[in-house]
Amino acid sequence: MAPTVIRTHPAGGDFSRLRTEFALPDGFGPDVLAEAEAAVMDPVPQDGDREDATGLPLVTIDPPGSKDLDQALLVERRPGGFRVHYAIADLAAFVAPGGPIDRESRRRGQTLYLPDGNVPLHPPVLSEGAASLLPGETRRAVLWTIDTDADGDPESVHVRRALVRSTEQFDYETVQAAADAGRAHPSIAVLPELGRLRRELAVHRGALELQLPEQEISADEDGNWRLMRRPRTDVDAWNAEISLLTGMSAAKIMIDAGVGVLRTLPEAEPDAVNWLRRSARALGIDWPAEAGVAELLSTLDPRRPESLALYADTTRLLRGAGYTAFDGGAPEGITHAGIGGPYAHVTAPIRRLVDRFATEICLAVTADRPVPEWVRAALDRLPEFMSASDTLAGKVERACVDQVEAWILADRIGETFGAVVLRAEEARAEVLLEDPPVIAKSSGENFNEGGRVTIRLTAVDVDKRKVSFERV
Repeated sequence: MAPTVIRTHPAGGDFSRLRTEFALPDGFGPDVLAEAEAAVMDPVPQDGDREDATGLPLVTIDPPGSKDLDQALLVERRPGGFRVHYAIADLAAFVAPGGPIDRESRRRGQTLYLPDGNVPLHPPVLSEGAASLLPGETRRAVLWTIDTDADGDPESVHVRRALVRSTEQFDYETVQAAADAGRAHPSIAVLPELGRLRRELAVHRGALELQLPEQEISADEDGNWRLMRRPRTDVDAWNAEISLLTGMSAAKIMIDAGVGVLRTLPEAEPDAVNWLRRSARALGIDWPAEAGVAELLSTLDPRRPESLALYADTTRLLRGAGYTAFDGGAPEGITHAGIGGPYAHVTAPIRRLVDRFATEICLAVTADRPVPEWVRAALDRLPEFMSASDTLAGKVERACVDQVEAWILADRIGETFGAVVLRAEEARAEVLLEDPPVIAKSSGENFNEGGRVTIRLTAVDVDKRKVSFERV
């Protein structure tokens, strides 16, 4: 589907009002910038040796134009299975505990992404420079090497500090096209095979994958905002599986050691699953009694409207996500129901605060060294920092999409649009317009989830980022 385009205009061409509304920071203080510049020239000393792994032909896969590159990978076949080398940016080499960068990153929690520029967790001299795994540059990293069996299950995990050099920077579409043509780069030629095996294991674990299309905003060289529907590609899923494999390995290390911080999500209540079964039946989706939620979702065609509706309904099973920190033994409730097992964030330290701390725990435990006191001292408040930043990030992302939707539709009041019903309630529904790819509420009667309807745009409030529809 071709993107829908609008031309920016004086009344709302950028997102400065939104930045003010959410009190987003504008740059970094001079003390933070000075420390970052100094750290580039004189990194923070680390315990233990740093392995020279610059000979590994690692590559990165990120959205086009990305500069804050957290991960670089190499996937190889080995006798009886696979070997994954996964290099993660080593932010602890540039962030002194208790220093200005550390304090500021705790306030921010994570990088916020807006269409007209991000609000980074760390100063750009680090996040887009010295810490980023840019191609052709020797970088400090934390290198995970995970050996799996022929089915993709991990057999051994080795984590240590290293020097690495990425050889290529790819984007998802380029990798997907190469894989489809049978011309994948040698460093990731077996990624599709391992990725599919890991997806099969995920379904068996009960992991829930919702293939709802993403609303993506971008700008062209003329300053036009574009709102597109971006379906998830196979490469997205395969690349995510490598990150999940690493995060689950990190969780096991920390649980076994009795100290760490996990990303957690409680299991859905039986009543919620029963409600989802009724929803599937109403949508005309055959759900065998012996099949679990994950197994059913894996069989759905994401192009069909009834599948989109059931994906939307399944989000109700994924409520209550948070962070669980522990020291002195792992508590109960340490799994992530959406992933189907224990999981920890360790693969995006440039963009997310908690990863730096969890990584330090894994490094210390596997090297049989004490966990640093600055890490242990932070554990109690890390869930608070991360939960607050997750909430803010969600609000900012939704507000950006709402704003672009309002801009796009501002001069189309009275027009009708085709839409798919995602959720139906009494006298209203949540709908996904086919073109432009807008998700909105519509008033009306007799909505059927998964059904196609025609709706009319009745009002647009650009300042409040609100659009209103009614069923025709």
